[in-house]
Amino acid sequence: MAMKKVFYSNGKLLITGEYVVLDGAKAFALPTKFGQNLVVESIATPGIFWTSYDQDGTIWFQDSISFDEIKNPHPQEIESVKNTLITILHQSYLLNPNFIDTVTGYSISTHLTFPKSWGLGTSSTLINNIAQWLEVDAYCLLKLSFGGSGYDIACAQNNFPLSYQLVDGNPIIERCTFHHDFTSNIYFVYLNKKQSSRTAIASYYKKRGNLSRVIKEISQITNTLISSVNWNVFKSQLSKHEILLSQILEMETLQESHFPDFEGTIKSLGAWGGDFVMVLSEKNPTDYFLAKGYAILLPYSEMIL
Repeated sequence: MAMKKVFYSNGKLLITGEYVVLDGAKAFALPTKFGQNLVVESIATPGIFWTSYDQDGTIWFQDSISFDEIKNPHPQEIESVKNTLITILHQSYLLNPNFIDTVTGYSISTHLTFPKSWGLGTSSTLINNIAQWLEVDAYCLLKLSFGGSGYDIACAQNNFPLSYQLVDGNPIIERCTFHHDFTSNIYFVYLNKKQSSRTAIASYYKKRGNLSRVIKEISQITNTLISSVNWNVFKSQLSKHEILLSQILEMETLQESHFPDFEGTIKSLGAWGGDFVMVLSEKNPTDYFLAKGYAILLPYSEMIL
């Protein structure tokens, strides 16, 4: 009988520390109620037959990959889902060759519980699921394949709000209690486009200059936020964070560029200019965003674990 194994990882939202988390700033992150499954079955056909499903059940990627492609990948000029997958599986193979050397083949499927375009961590949940399956270190696998700070792996693995900091390149994760009365005034709005974190990170590195002061300030904001039970302090810290980053990135804050008339506070999350923003508002802001063409708005309780 083919054994079926199922793995699951949480999606993520980075509340503070976008970009600067790469350089050692302390960041605050929230795992989401949405994530991705990985289902693995052994089959008699050699190689891996892979299918990736979006949240609505449509197939967004399907292909077969030979074990030889995984063991000896050819350097690929073109970025494609298959090539990315081969890179991850090749690095996994180097960390744990057993998964190929002991089995004829696999049928593997991934299932997102959020629409792929939302940017809640299609890659990080995949990497963490593969790491669980093959019993390898997810942070190590991330470093060898996609790169990035690893905060998204911390969210994939943990079911609680957390602070995340790279100290000498090693992830330091602390559990945070974050259940304030005011989470009912927090919403997440999807900006109708997915932002590539790779390109955003590349442009950040071009502009970053001397960051030691900023890293201190952002870490301080994160500490204040985590320990704050005061709504006004919480809002003002997030505004301060937006202004600091807009200076480093030489970009207007999203509130300045898109929502100058909004009564409340808007905070970019992750790669600036795409995916989700966090909205702090005394009254339900659904109508305001609908009128501007943003139909996807989730209250905190629906989005965050």
